Amino acid sequence: MRLTSLYDALTKRRKLGHKLLAVLLDPDNLDEASCQQMLELSAQHVVDYFFVGGSLVMSSHQAALIRLLKTHSPVPVLLFPSHSMHIDSQADGILLLSLISGRNPEFLIGQHVVAAPVLRQSNLQILSTGYMLVDTGRQTTASYMSGTTPLPHDKPTIAACTAMAGEQLGLRLIYLDGGSGALYPISPALIRAVRQAVELPLVVGGGINTVEKAEAALTAGADIIVVGNQIEKAPEFLGKVSKVVQSFNSSRIFADSTD
Repeated sequence: MRLTSLYDALTKRRKLGHKLLAVLLDPDNLDEASCQQMLELSAQHVVDYFFVGGSLVMSSHQAALIRLLKTHSPVPVLLFPSHSMHIDSQADGILLLSLISGRNPEFLIGQHVVAAPVLRQSNLQILSTGYMLVDTGRQTTASYMSGTTPLPHDKPTIAACTAMAGEQLGLRLIYLDGGSGALYPISPALIRAVRQAVELPLVVGGGINTVEKAEAALTAGADIIVVGNQIEKAPEFLGKVSKVVQSFNSSRIFADSTD
């Protein structure tokens, strides 16, 4: 693939009104058996992306996990890194996260400087991403490790202006995240405010552990929803959430055919 092919495909599908599903896989939380189960489930249900990464990634499982995914699944694998050490050229691309909701220079630009020469030498497709942590009821690993305060969950205007600034800086995606183990999902009001503020593809994750919450995020304007913890706890949830995403796409196709 060329550098822009993943992003071009994403923006094309967004223009068509398609909704997408990403499964977040934390290498520290998966053993070989659970990885195989995830591959079997992804072959049965529509999954658009695998995001691989976590706030720590203490184990050496990441390389093995990516190798397994690339060997046995056609689903694109995107790195979801929290540190420059988490780069692996086996993947298809990387969400190059700039934590624009915080003021810690390490996660705004510092880690990116360290990673830049490694990324230049790799074949990874780079999707520069405005990463925005949103308060979802308790401190998460992401907020603790980044040393930043999440955006207030009930201040959609702040979130909208933050996303707007990211778009003006030239970032290519906006990612609203409640963090791993969120008590509640990002509110539809906040998602809607960000959706109205920017034209960029919008990724939403954290706390999406029911069909109703998935539907709410998609209806509010998410282009991609991300599920992780809930699938680790209840693998059958993948089929349910995939069905929700596909129902949105089916409705869109039907609407277009009747215009």
